[in-house]
Amino acid sequence: MAKFTRLQVIGQMEKTGLVPLFYHSDVTFAKQVLQACYEGGARVLEFTHRGDFAHEVFRELVLFAQKTLPEMILGVGSVTDAEAASHYMKIGANFVITPVFREDIAIVCNRRKILWLPGCGTLTEIAIAEERGAEIVKLFPGSVYGPEFVKAIKGPQPWTSIMPTGGVNTSRENLKTWFDAGVTCVGMGSQLISKTVIEQKDFKGLKATVSEVLQIIQSLKFNKSNEDAGG
Repeated sequence: MAKFTRLQVIGQMEKTGLVPLFYHSDVTFAKQVLQACYEGGARVLEFTHRGDFAHEVFRELVLFAQKTLPEMILGVGSVTDAEAASHYMKIGANFVITPVFREDIAIVCNRRKILWLPGCGTLTEIAIAEERGAEIVKLFPGSVYGPEFVKAIKGPQPWTSIMPTGGVNTSRENLKTWFDAGVTCVGMGSQLISKTVIEQKDFKGLKATVSEVLQIIQSLKFNKSNEDAGG
C-alpha cells in the first residue's frame, strides 16, 4: 500500500522539481543509489519497470525506504498495462508513470487514489488524460518536443502541469529553459545517474550532483516567482 497520498506526492514534485529515475537489477546497488539521492535532497524517485524481476527489487527498495529513508516517495515508471500497475501499487508504489496514455491504468490508479503520470505527446492526449484525472502529465520524449512545446501547451491550458523526461540534463542553462517554459518538475535518468556513477559506484558524486541540481532548480523557481510577481 502507498505510504503517501496523491496530494502529498504532487506537493513534493512541485516543491523539489526533480524526479530522479533509474533501474538496476542488483538490490544492494539500487539501495545505494536511492540513499545517495535521498542524502542529496531528493524526496521523489521513479524506479523503472524494465528488467526481469524488477518488481522484486522495487519491493526491497520500498522496505528499505520505509525503515531508513522515511521521507522518500517511491514510485514506478515505464508501466504499460493495468496489471503491472496494480501489482506495484500492492507492494508500495506511491505513483505510477507510463510512457503512453492508457485508460486502463488510469482506472486502476484512480480506484486507489494513486497519482499516475501518463506519457503524452499532443494537446489532445493531454486534455483526455486530464479528463481521466491526470494531475501531472509526462512529456516524453522531452528531447523531441523541447521547452517550446511546453510554452505552446501552457498558452491555451495554463492549468496543465508537465514533467518532461528525456532531453533534460544537469546544466543550469538546460534546466532554465525548461522551468522558464513552465514545467512543474523534470524527470532525469542517465544524465543524473550516469554511466560513470554506475561503473565507478560513485555514490558520493551522485549525492553532490543531486544536491547541486536541486539548488539550481530552487533558484530558478525563486527567480521565476519574483518575475511573475513583477519583482
